[in-house]
Amino acid sequence: MSARKGFVLLLLLSALVFLAGCGSSGSGLTIGVAPPSGAFSNSNLDGTYVFSVSGTDFNGFAYAIVGTFTANGQGGNGKGGITGGSIDMNDGGFATSTPVVAPLVDSAISSNSTYIVGKDGRGTATLIVPANPFGGSITLDFVLQNSFHGLVTEFDDNATGSGTIDVVTPTPVASGSYAFSLSGSSVSSGEPFATAGNFSVGDGGSLSGLEDFNNSGLIAYPRETLSGILVLGPSTTTFTTLDTEQFGSLTFDVYPIDSTHFKFIETDTFAILSGDAYSQTSTAMPIGPMAFTLMGDLTGGPFAAGGFMVIDSGGTIDPTSTEDYNANGNVSPAPGTFSGAWAGGGTGRYTLGTTTFVGGSSYAAYPSSGGLLLLEIDTSGITTGAAYPQDQPVPTLAASQGYGLNLTGINLGASEEAQFPIEVDDIAEFTANSSGMTITGVIDENADPEGNAGFGAPFPGIGLSGTYVVPDSNGRGQVPSATACSGSNCTLNGGFALTFYSVDGTTFPFIETDNGQVAAGVFVLQDASATSPSLAKPHSMFVPRPPVRANAAKRKQVLKQK
Repeated sequence: MSARKGFVLLLLLSALVFLAGCGSSGSGLTIGVAPPSGAFSNSNLDGTYVFSVSGTDFNGFAYAIVGTFTANGQGGNGKGGITGGSIDMNDGGFATSTPVVAPLVDSAISSNSTYIVGKDGRGTATLIVPANPFGGSITLDFVLQNSFHGLVTEFDDNATGSGTIDVVTPTPVASGSYAFSLSGSSVSSGEPFATAGNFSVGDGGSLSGLEDFNNSGLIAYPRETLSGILVLGPSTTTFTTLDTEQFGSLTFDVYPIDSTHFKFIETDTFAILSGDAYSQTSTAMPIGPMAFTLMGDLTGGPFAAGGFMVIDSGGTIDPTSTEDYNANGNVSPAPGTFSGAWAGGGTGRYTLGTTTFVGGSSYAAYPSSGGLLLLEIDTSGITTGAAYPQDQPVPTLAASQGYGLNLTGINLGASEEAQFPIEVDDIAEFTANSSGMTITGVIDENADPEGNAGFGAPFPGIGLSGTYVVPDSNGRGQVPSATACSGSNCTLNGGFALTFYSVDGTTFPFIETDNGQVAAGVFVLQDASATSPSLAKPHSMFVPRPPVRANAAKRKQVLKQK
């Protein structure tokens, strides 16, 4: 049964859908030409992994999935087997459907699920989930950085969203302090909702710490006391609770990746929050230049910013700090400068105040092994993101090497109702060639090209080509123009322009800087032969999510049906 027939009907018939072998399996993988370093196969996805995706479902509601699966590493570049796992799913439409649907918690993935990895590191996984209220299967489209980490989108016609895949180390434990960043949507209002904070783990998993909230960019609740209990899942019955002053006790299932990194997903009916927690081994503010990206909503329109924030030890954000921005398709003509101040705001928490910065004027900042986690805490918008200490000397791209890319954002021109733009999510693999500074590769995109209640078919295997500008002395580089078309089959925007920021030679966060989309993401240097995960530099784990304005998407459907 197609998702376009309606959420309620799907809920009533989901069991029949599964038994009949239907469901949204997505399009098959189109393998691109492997780069010189392209030696990936199914053996690079071997073991137990935690994955996450969050974005927008086919009805325009915010949704989030966090799960785990075990891949058998077999089949070469043909089909491999997923021998089991489980998922949690929460959706803004569950609480308003008839009958009401509870969030899916620790629901089994069948052992007949499959996956495939191409030589370029791109792949797909079809997860058979009998209890999935949208039908019997979920299709993921991913690109691997190595055997331990990858970038992923949902790639079927039930939803579109972005996230990550990470290998699980044996028996992770929780100890010490952690900082976290979670974003999504309120269930009752459908408005964007985000939080960041930190906690220390005490006896029996008890938590104590601080937390900041931003409710749709209209109300901020800074520096609230946090308590609760941490229980590592996945679990059907025993959950982590974050007890807050403003919103009471919020319930989460927590998936450990290793002892430094956990995935959170909210499992109650208050909000659709998901995200990451990273170890907070130092509570000191990082000093020096940091590459940053932010994304969210500014005065009612999508907004993305990126650049370099230069922090000194005297509490100042140096006026040599630079910013690029894309505000609802209005792109900065050149990087502007900004300045400001930072101050301690509690143990392991800081506040940043900016001047001449396009976007927010006040942010909460939490140092962590996943970067300096950022949340806007003024009332001019709602943005989340991260800043990463930059290696010196400034690294650049590696010539003739493969890179995996994930882009997530808002397309501004795909809907005939211009006030209701839609989400796009891309996975790509490309090679950067130093001769002529060109990039060539393949991109897969999922979105809603019809701008109504049903997602169009995802577009796999679209050719990607363009040019790039090597990073300057600050580490700022550009892809001024890239075309994403194979014949008449193009992505919604027909390509993109990106401005990217060098962190360590492996990780390059970026924002989209054309007039057709507002998006952010990351591209990462691939290495099929890597023998261990890099816990020292986990920057690519955190990609800023655009908070979803789900109620606008619902209104869009009403307008379409008139």
